[in-house]
Amino acid sequence: MLKPFTVLRKDKVDTIAIGSFDGIHLGHMELIRKLGENGALFVIDKDQANLTPGIKRSEYSKYPCMFYHFLKLKDLSGEEFITLLTKEFTHLIKIVVGYDFMFGNGRTCNAYDLQKLFDGVVEVVPEFFHKGISVHSSIIRDFLLEGKIEEANSFLGREFAIGGDVIKGQGLGSKSLYATLNISIKDYILPKSGVYATRTRIGSDYFDSVSFIGNRETTDGSFAIETHILDKQIQAPQNLDIFFVKYLRDNKKFDSLEALKNQISEDIKNAKEVLKVCRCLGAYHLDFL
Repeated sequence: MLKPFTVLRKDKVDTIAIGSFDGIHLGHMELIRKLGENGALFVIDKDQANLTPGIKRSEYSKYPCMFYHFLKLKDLSGEEFITLLTKEFTHLIKIVVGYDFMFGNGRTCNAYDLQKLFDGVVEVVPEFFHKGISVHSSIIRDFLLEGKIEEANSFLGREFAIGGDVIKGQGLGSKSLYATLNISIKDYILPKSGVYATRTRIGSDYFDSVSFIGNRETTDGSFAIETHILDKQIQAPQNLDIFFVKYLRDNKKFDSLEALKNQISEDIKNAKEVLKVCRCLGAYHLDFL
């Protein structure tokens, strides 16, 4: 279970890291490690589907997030942006940004201009490489859309996850196939349609699972996100999170429910094998806890 992040008032914040922090990936962690006890994330939000939406960024970073909409910041001059920061955080003494940070109307100021304008410490974190590749959220999105979950997880430094409210499904699973929990999500970028070996978090408990994303081609054709908990009977909760471990197969249409059930049995077998050898990773890398 994740450690809770600290609740911190703005007037107690003395250090901020600025960025979108979509994903809280390995590159972001290089900035986050520069924050002290009274640090916070200054999150520039754009109201779009995310790798890590909303409050989940605090959950993964272990720091409070202060959200500021991009549209309210984009027309500020460099000087006006600094004025905003010092008014919002009255005890601010340090700002942490990435090497490619840009600000000011028309993105006219860079990270080194920040050092000239801010009367305090500015730490510019250099470009971070993983496996010889510069780490950016866009690369992780591409991996997810291609079903390359293991690569995405490697660059995130954790297992990619989505979460949502449990909703009523078709009812076919418990009657004719395998019982599943269906969820409705918002604000997340979804990985490639198909079947995955996953872990499902309900409350503070994690369960091995096999999950499906896509249109139910064999039955009603509607879009669904559903997860089957392996070897356990679970009473439907209000909400849950699905952590993706490995892409198992493409979505496809079967000639009968019996053929679909046989394939799901094979999916379950394959998921168990994957999760058995991946158990050492867990939901998060230990060095982030």
